[in-house]
Amino acid sequence: MPDEFILRALAAGIGVALIAGPLGCFVVWRRMAYFGDSLAHSALLGIALGLLYGININLGTVIVCTLFALLLVWLQHRRVLATDTLLGILAHAALSIGMVALSFLDNARFDLYSYLFGDILTVRFSDLYWIYGGGMVVIGLLVLNWSSLTLMTIHEDLARAEGVNTVWSNILLMLLMTIVVAVSIRIVGILLITSMLIIPAATARQLVTSPENMAIWAAILGLLAVLGGISGSIEFDTPSGPSIVTAAAVMFALFSVIGALRRRGVTIK
Repeated sequence: MPDEFILRALAAGIGVALIAGPLGCFVVWRRMAYFGDSLAHSALLGIALGLLYGININLGTVIVCTLFALLLVWLQHRRVLATDTLLGILAHAALSIGMVALSFLDNARFDLYSYLFGDILTVRFSDLYWIYGGGMVVIGLLVLNWSSLTLMTIHEDLARAEGVNTVWSNILLMLLMTIVVAVSIRIVGILLITSMLIIPAATARQLVTSPENMAIWAAILGLLAVLGGISGSIEFDTPSGPSIVTAAAVMFALFSVIGALRRRGVTIK
């Protein structure tokens, strides 16, 4: 019988994989990887405020990341600067302010390394409530808005002509990413969260063509990455977050080679 902390780690990893995979498809399709990174960087400010004021870290992260996303949308509509420039300014400002805020804390109160790179083996039952509670919200909203989000991804003008509120859909997508970032911090850490969104989805893209199948396969591949990463972390005593991402990267490389060989074979025929 596995130890209790391993079972909690598996439950947490499965929960994150199931929500990050489908949502990651939209991140890949809409080329939002840089936004995901920026959002993850802003999460450090949420962690710092949570520790400073004694509120739940996940709640603090959701609040700060939501404000980050809304501020970005507002600045985009004001056409102050290009989006990538705004993301760079906001992300690094939030990251720096978070680091300054953390400097006011007693070092014994937090482990910066675990927040940056994750430590799934230290997940508590309270973290599982956040992961699966947030996961149900994300999956539910994705299912309800799947058609409009997919249509907007294919062609935004066409979606607008079909009556889709593209502004709300963009905000919704950002808020869903906010929830995933908040619940994933303990799993893979701030610096690696985006990898759980894009690597399984990018791998699944090489296997299937339809959006629905890609979402399903992204979740499955994310789950396999979690299982492989945790097993490797326990077996070789390596950091759990980077081990999970490494497993996902290995699968991406493997399927890339298989896909290239398959395409070459089709060409020869």
